[in-house]
Amino acid sequence: MANVTIKPITRLLVANRGEIARRIFRTARDMGIATIAVYADGDANAPFVKEADFAVALEGRTALETYLNIDKVLNACRISGADAVHPGYGFLSENANFAEGVVNMGLIWVGPPASAIAQMGDKLSAKKLMIEAGVPTLPALEMTAKSDVQAAANEIGYPVLVKASAGGGGRGMRIVEDADGLEAAIEGAKREAGSAFGDDTVFLERWLTSSRHVELQILGDNYGNLVHIFERECSIQRRHQKIIEEAPSPAVSPDLRKAMGKAAVSAAEKIGYTSAGTVEFLVAGDEFWFLEVNTRLQVEHPITEEITGLDLVHEQLRLAEGDELGYKQKDLSMNGHSIEARLYAENPNRNFLPSPGTITIWNPSDLVRVDSGVESGSEVSVDFDPMIAKVISHGKTRREATAKLARALESFEIQGITNNRDFLVTTLRTPEFLAGDTTTEFIERVDPARVRTPSEFEIEDAVVAAAIHAQFQRRSDAKVLRHIQSGWRNSLMPPERTTYDCNDTELNVEYRSRRDGTFLFSINGEQRQVQVFEENGNEIDLQIDNRRIPFRVAIDGPVCYVHGPYGDLEFVERPRFTIPGQEELEGGLSAPMPGKVLSTVVSVGDDVEKGDLLVIMEAMKMEHRIFSPLSGQVTELFVQEGDQVDKDAVLVDIKEAEAA
Repeated sequence: MANVTIKPITRLLVANRGEIARRIFRTARDMGIATIAVYADGDANAPFVKEADFAVALEGRTALETYLNIDKVLNACRISGADAVHPGYGFLSENANFAEGVVNMGLIWVGPPASAIAQMGDKLSAKKLMIEAGVPTLPALEMTAKSDVQAAANEIGYPVLVKASAGGGGRGMRIVEDADGLEAAIEGAKREAGSAFGDDTVFLERWLTSSRHVELQILGDNYGNLVHIFERECSIQRRHQKIIEEAPSPAVSPDLRKAMGKAAVSAAEKIGYTSAGTVEFLVAGDEFWFLEVNTRLQVEHPITEEITGLDLVHEQLRLAEGDELGYKQKDLSMNGHSIEARLYAENPNRNFLPSPGTITIWNPSDLVRVDSGVESGSEVSVDFDPMIAKVISHGKTRREATAKLARALESFEIQGITNNRDFLVTTLRTPEFLAGDTTTEFIERVDPARVRTPSEFEIEDAVVAAAIHAQFQRRSDAKVLRHIQSGWRNSLMPPERTTYDCNDTELNVEYRSRRDGTFLFSINGEQRQVQVFEENGNEIDLQIDNRRIPFRVAIDGPVCYVHGPYGDLEFVERPRFTIPGQEELEGGLSAPMPGKVLSTVVSVGDDVEKGDLLVIMEAMKMEHRIFSPLSGQVTELFVQEGDQVDKDAVLVDIKEAEAA
């Protein structure tokens, strides 16, 4: 056995934010390690900052000004007295210069050697090393200013994937089906990669239309011991970003697991890997090809923890302190099945467009594990990734884990911000998912419902809860005669009347309080008998006709948020009088999210066709193209390159072409 030299960590700085910072803090505290946060201006009041023992302001707003600024983060290490740095994932986690800078300061780097990060950080170089290690790879060619891109694509064969050599997370990636879109895809990928990673190098790679994205967790110590901790499948993706992951993969046989595990360990040995990492593969049938090595902890690491009982952050920290791994491949086993779903602030009904904003209410389910970086009142900023939380289930079987996760997501109360929760639920309940038919084109092929369609009964039940809650609020806020029973009259009075909007449904509500304490409701002419069993703040227990239903209700101005047994609904109470002066500019095209204008493609006077590109924006680390919804002529252009715009800001005014 090798001689072990232990160098204990006492003050750990986490060079990250949000849920991963909180996740690392949790394990560090359990190990008796003090925690240090760093934060951007917009994160000053974020939960991860408040939970740290010590925090350092990085004095800036954007990622480039803060979490990606090596000098600022290293200075935070100095002034905080940190003796170790954990980079989390994203930002500087795969930056060899940062890792080297940490080590040169005499601090412990919780991760693989800088040399391994450098070798795997350039995906083209990584492919060459994997070929030397005997790991199967797909053909790829780097694109430079001198490259004949069309000839390169023809050599590889369409469809091709344009891919950033640095970074990950789906940024700087484009699928190209034919020659027509190739140059624009390369230009967009280079621009996005340069913004996200500071390196705009891209390459072309053969794209497998139908395959599975399967990765193997690896773990190694400083004494040459390496193991793989089984696989995770991450095939369900949108914009090349994972949204549902599971372990183990429903498509990996014991023989394939053994072959992929051997390849993953060979890949790790080739680069002298230590700490936690992931070797990613594309799988089709019984064949697999190397994709990349992630030299860091992965977002989806919890599902491996759930099926093995290991705490991967704990393993990282003790290995960084100098411990030996302490177990062999034969000592590891799997228990049951685990699935993780990523909650994003995005609009699935608008092609998963990011939707930053403020979370009015956050009340997660206690049925499952939830790793989040938010709380009620948290802002999901345009400057960072739109992920809100990771929701992780574990069951004895895959079917049990799926059912538990879907039900837990349904019972989440998340209000005030557009999110993908309902899309995740419908995806988990598709016959294809339940059958394990989860290839990378799953969303396009299966097309799960993007939003939940509540039943008429569900909407009408929820609007009763909204009206009852509003009525109780008015009673509690009354300045006089508060002691008199609600609804008491000494004469016959008309019922209370109001109108709510829910999605595209108009609800005309009338109700009258009766002497026995019950209410008689009429909703769009349909009568309901309502009894209030309990009203405690935001919680209301109602019997509507003969059905007993619990609700949670909150009011924010004209908006009433109602959480019932099957999810959330949002009602807007109409004002009694129309508010003038809110007319929209006819033909005006507004920003779908706050962000930065990267370029304007049209000018005043230009004729445009429906579907023509107008403006390119950047928000939440992704590039978004704004297309014309109609044919006509540009009459006004309200933005220019470099402008920062708010959501719904008018970008372009187009006069619609007259019909011939």
